[in-house]
Amino acid sequence: MFKYGFGDLVDILKIEQYLEIGLQMISRKRREQVEKLSRAERVRMVMEELGPTFVKLGQILSTRPDLISVEFIQELSKLQDNVPSFPYSEARQIIEFELGRPLKDIFQHFEDTPLAAASIGQVHRAQLKDGEEVVVKVQRPGIRKTIEVDLEIMLHLASLMERHLKELQVHRPVRIVQEFARTLEKEIDYTIEASHIERFARQSVDDPTVYVPKVFRNTTTERVLTMEYIDGIKASEIDSIEREGLDRKIITARGADLILRQIFDYGFFHADPHPGNIFVLPDNVICYIDFGMMGSIDRQAREEFADFVYTVVIQHDESMATQMLLKLTEYDEKPDVRVLERDLTDFIGQYLYVPLKDLQMEKLLQQILKMISRHRLQIPQNLFLMMKALATVEGIGLLLDPDFEMIKQTIPFIRRVKIARYHPKRMADDIVRSGVEFVQLMQEIPGETREILEQMKQGKIKMEFEHRGLEPMLSTHDQISNRIAFAIVIA
Repeated sequence: MFKYGFGDLVDILKIEQYLEIGLQMISRKRREQVEKLSRAERVRMVMEELGPTFVKLGQILSTRPDLISVEFIQELSKLQDNVPSFPYSEARQIIEFELGRPLKDIFQHFEDTPLAAASIGQVHRAQLKDGEEVVVKVQRPGIRKTIEVDLEIMLHLASLMERHLKELQVHRPVRIVQEFARTLEKEIDYTIEASHIERFARQSVDDPTVYVPKVFRNTTTERVLTMEYIDGIKASEIDSIEREGLDRKIITARGADLILRQIFDYGFFHADPHPGNIFVLPDNVICYIDFGMMGSIDRQAREEFADFVYTVVIQHDESMATQMLLKLTEYDEKPDVRVLERDLTDFIGQYLYVPLKDLQMEKLLQQILKMISRHRLQIPQNLFLMMKALATVEGIGLLLDPDFEMIKQTIPFIRRVKIARYHPKRMADDIVRSGVEFVQLMQEIPGETREILEQMKQGKIKMEFEHRGLEPMLSTHDQISNRIAFAIVIA
């Protein structure tokens, strides 16, 4: 922290006693250099230096506009895993322990050198006994213990921030770290990714334009994932795509159509569709190769998002758009609706006479996010992941086909969502569902009323008053077993 110009936080958090060792590692010139950088850049650099768990925290925070500003989202989105691979001998030991058999009894061939390495694990190419070409993702040895120690440090820092930084108390840093711990727990369980792949395969089974790799469950555990090897071309490798005679326009249209169907038809979508995760196969078939980050969005949220985009882009109705935006977002205090509507009027005015072909999804969504942040509104995480996925696919599309129009391709899906809402069967189902819920409510009211009256009779219902801001500021520090490790973090 001190090394990257956050000395003020060291003072505020009262953690100077950890600083003496760390100061010896930092030159004055180095501190002067980093202090010229923006706060967001320095936060990114801190996380990069602190290692895999902190990098992963930054990556997850970059998907949470309800917690951090657009400036920090853009900067933390640059965080990449930059870790060395671990020895083949350790990978082999983990696989044999997890699968309960010697490696030679499972694989015909297993490559010593990994194809790729990341913070959680690394990937090796192999061949099963039946000749099937596969890739094996192996979890990094000791990663669970590393994560456990890092989370302990994070939780300690978060509790100090929550105690001493009033402006951060509203975001509840401790809760953020606890949520992050739960997210990370899912990411280090490879059986969850296997389930993602199988679910994605089921919803794509009738689509000849997409291919989903097979998962081999009998050689998959929490720490080992075995899936089909895909020999394809990365979506960003334009020269290779051209050389193989593939059609860039078809690839672009199919890629966009694929993400739009995932979102608007199924509500289960790939949340990290960057070029490294998308391969192009013969006949312009699209194939995702990593399913670690997936998103879900329910029907109501899909419909509300469709309503908002349609209102802004097609109807240009600022009053309706204001109501739609308030439905989409969450807030602790309702914003000034007149000011919000005035902002939306200016926003819509920018696009009033702009043809659809000249509208860019990414620019549109970035402006919406800035407006949401300005009015202290909060957007649900999965809705943001959906918006980010749309913007990412648009970026790849423009790389492959400069004439690509993401908005134009999105509008038919939005119209379809709006029409489906008023289909007779859907309306009948909604009426039946509402009727069932009403009957259940009527059945529950008498019992709940009796329970409340009984508690009042017994004096169990009490009025509690809480005084805030009257407690003295306390500076208490939890004991961390490894003080040197913590000193390095603070430095």
